Amino acid sequence: MLEVKQLNQYYGSSHTLKDVSMSLEKGKCMALLGRNGVGKTTLLKCLMGVLPTASGSMLLDDVDITKLKPHQRAKLGIAYVPQGREIFARLTVEENMLMGMATKSGKQASIISEEVYTLFPVLKEMLHRRGGDLSGGQQQQLAIARALLAEPKLIILDEPTEGIQPSIIKDIGRVIRLLKEKGNIGILLCEQYFDFARELADDFVVLSRGEVVARGKQHEMDDESVKRHLTV
Repeated sequence: MLEVKQLNQYYGSSHTLKDVSMSLEKGKCMALLGRNGVGKTTLLKCLMGVLPTASGSMLLDDVDITKLKPHQRAKLGIAYVPQGREIFARLTVEENMLMGMATKSGKQASIISEEVYTLFPVLKEMLHRRGGDLSGGQQQQLAIARALLAEPKLIILDEPTEGIQPSIIKDIGRVIRLLKEKGNIGILLCEQYFDFARELADDFVVLSRGEVVARGKQHEMDDESVKRHLTV
């Protein structure tokens, strides 16, 4: 469903992504691994159209999205949960979730699916609280729920475990497993922590200095060699 081919990106004279290629199937979870500063978030922003690319191509369900603007990509079915969550602190939990449905129209844009509350029960309890009053873990759940309400074909999770308490990390892992079981969505999981990704991902891509230095299926990945690319 997602095909990235020979992607290159620059910040000024710095070559930040170097011929990056990867492929993600519907119903699968791909882990994008690497230590801080290797280009993971840059790649995700390129996928969303927030950053321009110098060369290469990106396809979603065989549709070339390389030149599309972020809102056009969102309408085609890409949802992004950014690092740091970026929920609207002054809006209520309900209002934040409704923002995730901006690509819909009419009645569909105002009805929050009960499935979201099944995945994240705490959000129903806090529906009328402001987003900024939630804990970091609750905000992360809200950010994921907001993305899922767009009913995406592809959801991109950028460091979802960062600064989150262990109980919420387990909940996020549970949700990712449930999404995989449904089989109608691709999940791109950007992580530094191999142990979390190891339990969830079907495929792995490891970045170092903007290049893919390792890739493979779960059973093909050598834990020690991957961890060498993740430690400082």
